[in-house]
Amino acid sequence: MPTEILMPALSPTMEEGTLAKWLVKEGDTVKSGDIMAEIETDKATMEFEAVDEGVIGKILISEGSEGVKVNTPIAVLLAEGESADDISEAPKPAAPKAEAPKPDAAPAPATPATTAAPAPSAGTSSDGARIFASPLARRIAADKGLDLGTLTGSGPHGRIVKADVEAASAAPKPAAASATAAPAAAPAAAMATGPATDTVLKMYADRPFTEVKLDGMRKTIAARLTEAKQSVPHFYLRRDIRLDALLKFRSQLNKDLESRGVKLSVNDFIIKACALALQQVPAANAVWAGDRTLQFDKSDVAVAVAIEGGLFTPVLRDAETKTLSALSAEMKDLAKRARERKLAPGEYQGGSFAISNLGMFGIDNFDAIINPPHAAILAVGAGVAKPIVGEDGQVTVGTLMSVTLSVDHRVIDGALGANLLQAIKDNLENPIAMLA
Repeated sequence: MPTEILMPALSPTMEEGTLAKWLVKEGDTVKSGDIMAEIETDKATMEFEAVDEGVIGKILISEGSEGVKVNTPIAVLLAEGESADDISEAPKPAAPKAEAPKPDAAPAPATPATTAAPAPSAGTSSDGARIFASPLARRIAADKGLDLGTLTGSGPHGRIVKADVEAASAAPKPAAASATAAPAAAPAAAMATGPATDTVLKMYADRPFTEVKLDGMRKTIAARLTEAKQSVPHFYLRRDIRLDALLKFRSQLNKDLESRGVKLSVNDFIIKACALALQQVPAANAVWAGDRTLQFDKSDVAVAVAIEGGLFTPVLRDAETKTLSALSAEMKDLAKRARERKLAPGEYQGGSFAISNLGMFGIDNFDAIINPPHAAILAVGAGVAKPIVGEDGQVTVGTLMSVTLSVDHRVIDGALGANLLQAIKDNLENPIAMLA
């Protein structure tokens, strides 16, 4: 029987995407590994490879289609001996329409989007993962009522082949989901706070404006930050950090490193200081995991990078072990590829701690929103010359940088957060010690 090709999940958090471009057409023959399409996620455009051989019998989703849910059939693959006549006509899945809340209705609290597990099919397991199986193995499995997700393949790279299916016994079909199950919450629900779209349009009907369509990245940012602000119990710790010693040390280092083409930024020192602080206060190097916390051995620090239309948070892994020059080079590379939208998902997912630096934009101080499941984020303002009262009571002028540590109270209590911020401050005010 013809095999449905499903919209893939190209990252752990992907729920929907845009089918940007088909690189094959109906009637084309493909084999495993061939690039069939380009798919836009909320962060990047990625190539989608075929996992089976066959002929493209029908394209179900046209290129340019947005909001295509993961595991939605996007095309049909025909095996040897099959033709387009074998494809049963089925209506194309309609794009979901977000229902605007009634003007007087209170918005529902945002919750992480969940999806009911799909029934096992020829191309996915019960948890939605792709299954590598030959077309013949799939046909036999369908005839025997077997769930391919329960089988272990003996073919190349774990591929399920005819012998694996013939040796297996039919498994009972999973029970249908309860009709009373709560509907899945879509990312749009997290954005549906405030007045309904129609209400806002009527409010400004007599004013000229341009509607700006939300792309996948902006939708995801809106949903995740709404969820984070509503569900994460933030509290904030603020300190001023004196930068005079760091600026002097940085100037000397850059002069010594000039022949190697290395130029360290203040942000490079901040990354290093935070990475070391997470080692000095290991209980704060953790993330929230629903019913537990995960405490890490290494310091994986995410750094916010502004790009057109949104931002990325690439992660510098094992940052505590890297030299300042290595951190600087890696950060420059990650930032460059982030702006080009060429980062792989593994390069911007993960980490336990984040840094958001708006000092270069002249911002003195601000409060950042935690990016779940991180336990904290450091908001960094500009270094500003200010009068400082010394220990001897004399007033001098020094460069002070205001920082705010946003903390998830489920993971880090007040005293622990204060210890972490003190360690960051000590590292930045004694930069030579960071090299010891």
